[in-house]
Amino acid sequence: MGDAAQGSLAIGFFDGVHKGHQAILRQAETVMTFRNHPLSTIAPEKTPEFIMTPEARLGRLAASGKKLIVLDFDAKLAAMTPEEFTERYLRPLGVKRVYAGENWRFGKGGKGDIGWLKQAGYAAETVPYETYQGEKISSTRIRQALRQGDMQGAAKMLGRVWRFSGRVAKGKGEGRKLGFPTVNLRPDEGLVKVPHGVYEVRMGGARGVANYGVAPTFGEQAWDGAVCEVHLLEPGAEIQDRCEVEMVRFIRPERKFDSTEALKAQIRRDVDGILQSV
Repeated sequence: MGDAAQGSLAIGFFDGVHKGHQAILRQAETVMTFRNHPLSTIAPEKTPEFIMTPEARLGRLAASGKKLIVLDFDAKLAAMTPEEFTERYLRPLGVKRVYAGENWRFGKGGKGDIGWLKQAGYAAETVPYETYQGEKISSTRIRQALRQGDMQGAAKMLGRVWRFSGRVAKGKGEGRKLGFPTVNLRPDEGLVKVPHGVYEVRMGGARGVANYGVAPTFGEQAWDGAVCEVHLLEPGAEIQDRCEVEMVRFIRPERKFDSTEALKAQIRRDVDGILQSV
């Protein structure tokens, strides 16, 4: 495992697998995480929207090349004391060293932390936060950036462009009538909500322009919930039942136009802006 110490474990939920998480993961040979967010069991009403779906998060962790252990955070696990947790999950693995973020807690009531592990005989270490623009990188901060449409800031903190997946939905043909045919995706549930608006995107490596929202110009033909309508500007994207979209940058808020001709003219300006930004 390269420079990762033998018997070492990185532990956390790792939503986003952002630059701060990557600093933790680099230290260890084994990664332990949870299939569901601990708050979904402890306090469901406080469960955050996610940067990544569980499948995407676990897939990225698995792609790190580390041994991956995934636990279900159920009521039984939530009720474990720090002693019970370490005896049940750490000792059988032969863990000698544990790496985690500064705010990581475990055991009933959050009584366990890095200090507790040190007293229990583990060579435990808190990995300092990575920073962006002088402030700590965290999943909470990335969610805030995404909610504000700051795709470029989110990308700096994630170490990659933020992407989401969704199921392709049958459109109404309005984009094709305007000369801008689209692939329409309904985003997976539970993800952080980004602002309705027009974005520069990539799909399957191909550049595109997308309206994320309900297409209000079309009145009764508008969507009943947020849909990402992607018009591809170049070939190369393979369209399947499910697709991923990379949200490169926010261009403008979604708005209702007085006519489809006005909308068509604005889309042309949006496309030209993307093509000229290369």
